Amino acid sequence: MLASRLRHTWLPFALLSLVSACHDVQDQASKLTGGDVERGNASIRKYGCGSCHTIPGVIGAHSKVGPDLSGFAGRAYIAGVLTNSPDNLITWIENPQAVDDKTAMPNMAVSARDARDIAAYLYTLR
Repeated sequence: MLASRLRHTWLPFALLSLVSACHDVQDQASKLTGGDVERGNASIRKYGCGSCHTIPGVIGAHSKVGPDLSGFAGRAYIAGVLTNSPDNLITWIENPQAVDDKTAMPNMAVSARDARDIAAYLYTLR
């Protein structure tokens, strides 16, 4: 009986910690990029990024054409050619051919704001 009470007392605190940690990651990503994580998820869907990439947390983003973006925040490089930094990621998202003219990633005419938001979302993927 005591174990049952402890479990029911412990569970809400554990869930609160998990939600708090999630918000911390989102806040950090937003501060890092100047973007909005929620809008980033919507922009990823709007531009059809999931038609080429697997992107955790994005509905329908399970493709194998481009790289899987799971764990993106922990990567050292973007597309194997740029150091993974917010400015480099935003540049890449806006115009990948300006960085690597041989890339298969198309220029999707992503706006500067949407690129910041997408970058914010990608930096939550740990």
